[in-house]
Amino acid sequence: MKTKLVMTCLVCGMLLGPAITMAQDSDADRSNPKAFVKDSAITTEIKTKLAAEHITSLGRIHVDTDKDGVVWLGGSARTQEAIDKAVSIARDTKGVKDVHNHIKIKKDD
Repeated sequence: MKTKLVMTCLVCGMLLGPAITMAQDSDADRSNPKAFVKDSAITTEIKTKLAAEHITSLGRIHVDTDKDGVVWLGGSARTQEAIDKAVSIARDTKGVKDVHNHIKIKKDD
């Protein structure tokens, strides 16, 4: 009876060992959930501020924030003033370390 128990444990260990190792490795590759929430909060706050401006060209601006608090702005706006306003809003948002602006002027919308 003890032999059956030992054999069962060995077989289970051999089958589950690689699965447990893979689970640990995949968890190590994930970003810290707290950092993800913080980055999402920064992105949401910037988008909310842009929407509050009621400038139609700000609606085509895409916002993304990386794990280090760096904001990436993309998309298009009708004027340079709208682009400058979007960059200013992003820079003035709490938690933002830097802003990369890739917004293009597109007047024919």
